[in-house]
Amino acid sequence: MTAIVEVRELSCAAGRKTVVSDISFTVRAGETIGIVGPNGAGKTTLLRVLAGVRKPTSGRVLVNGRALHELSGRERARTVAMVAQDEQPPADLLAGEVVALGRTPYLPPWGAGSAAERAVVAAGLAAVDLTGCADRPVHRLSGGERQRVLLARALVQRTPLLLLDEPTNHLDITHRLALLGMARTLDRTVVMALHDLAMADRYCDRILVLHEGAAHPLAAPEAALRTEVLDTVFGVRAIRVPHPDTGESHLLITAREANP
Repeated sequence: MTAIVEVRELSCAAGRKTVVSDISFTVRAGETIGIVGPNGAGKTTLLRVLAGVRKPTSGRVLVNGRALHELSGRERARTVAMVAQDEQPPADLLAGEVVALGRTPYLPPWGAGSAAERAVVAAGLAAVDLTGCADRPVHRLSGGERQRVLLARALVQRTPLLLLDEPTNHLDITHRLALLGMARTLDRTVVMALHDLAMADRYCDRILVLHEGAAHPLAAPEAALRTEVLDTVFGVRAIRVPHPDTGESHLLITAREANP
């Protein structure tokens, strides 16, 4: 259920302003890809184009060889699922009803509400640590719980490509780590925009850095988040240090003013 994503000479605009120009990269099936960049670099706009909800100003997005923006709405909903940044589910729905919306692309007319659908919804909620919450009204959920409900909706959509825009917003540290860890184990290709560079470094197979309308080459975290890149793009100092217990490399980031 994984996807190969090919981005060819893509340019994207927010309103009349072009925010990303002439970028090309390929995402391998099953990879977890991080998109990072300063505020306004075009991360959300790029994700919306990759989701097919916004058209590019030029270029193409292919998913498993098919042009995404030429698919019907139903076909696209079976190909890519997205959880948008600060998306708010309808307050008058129950959590289980929100999750069930992810099954809409697969249902015949009047096909909702079956026992099989309820089982899928329950499994989706369990995957995000919300077992037994199907009948809770959305307006009674915390911000973090609503975020997890939206993730469950995307999971039950069962698309080969999953897009996440700042998925750790509103989550406590326990669920933040759980979400990012789960993203690496899903049987699908995941592309997510992240502000937290250390988290991107730890959980992504490769990282795309957006800066001043362009994209750096899609590369492994050690190459994409080199010291000189973070200094130029983000104005921060970064060094790699070994974890005292595991020995794994971790990115340590401090303000540039903290340089000795």
